[in-house]
Amino acid sequence: MTEPMPVTYLFVPANRPDRFEKARAAGADRIILDLEDAVPLDGKDIARAALIGAELDWSRVLVRVNPSSTTFFEDDLRAVAATQAAGIMIAKAETVADINMVSQTIGRPIDITPLIETAKGLNAVDELLCTAGVSRVAFGHLDMAVDLGCSTDWDGLVLARQTLVWRSRLHGKASPIEGVTPNIDDDQVFSDTLLAKKFGFGAKLLIHPKQIAPTLRGFTPSDQEVTWAHKVLAALEASNGAAVAVDGKMVDKPVEDSARRILMIVQDREL
Repeated sequence: MTEPMPVTYLFVPANRPDRFEKARAAGADRIILDLEDAVPLDGKDIARAALIGAELDWSRVLVRVNPSSTTFFEDDLRAVAATQAAGIMIAKAETVADINMVSQTIGRPIDITPLIETAKGLNAVDELLCTAGVSRVAFGHLDMAVDLGCSTDWDGLVLARQTLVWRSRLHGKASPIEGVTPNIDDDQVFSDTLLAKKFGFGAKLLIHPKQIAPTLRGFTPSDQEVTWAHKVLAALEASNGAAVAVDGKMVDKPVEDSARRILMIVQDREL
């Protein structure tokens, strides 16, 4: 049986090995050991050493490496190659060459997640999505807003988000991963997750274990949605092919597909 796509991706500073096991036990689908923003410039060597020395269940671990434009990129890749990490996230990914460099250096199959944080990266998203090893992309909305000179709110980045969802679907890739919520308040995280779901994102980057539960709650269909989906399918089954309405609205093929998708998501969550 195919494993459901991950929904929660929790960042952990790679220079804090004391937090690795705590993060793993927190219940996120994936842990991202971060060599980039969470680590100060003078702590990169320490972080790479901690990464290499970690004893973990690497099957749920990704490593975020510094951008290829930095002097840290190649050293980061060599450090990841010394582990059994299941995946690698490329900060500020912009070119296919970035991904090819990962594949060549790691020397084994590894899931590659380009983090789209710049106008150049967004413009190259088709090529990035079509490169071997890439199953989905992630959105770094805070850095994207800096690069574009726009607001970090949802209105300022509508086009970028819609582009990532649209192109991911076009190329048959998993729904993209939404960016972080700096506020760890449950209501804010839940609200942001609902918006991400509304836009078509299928997962979210997290910065604190407290954000796991409201994120899962936001991406999981509500009781009302599940009840509606069951009602739709029951009505269709009883109709014997005749036109049918549920709650005063006609049920056509897109409505049926939506109902089946809701129940499929619930089933995946229960596995």
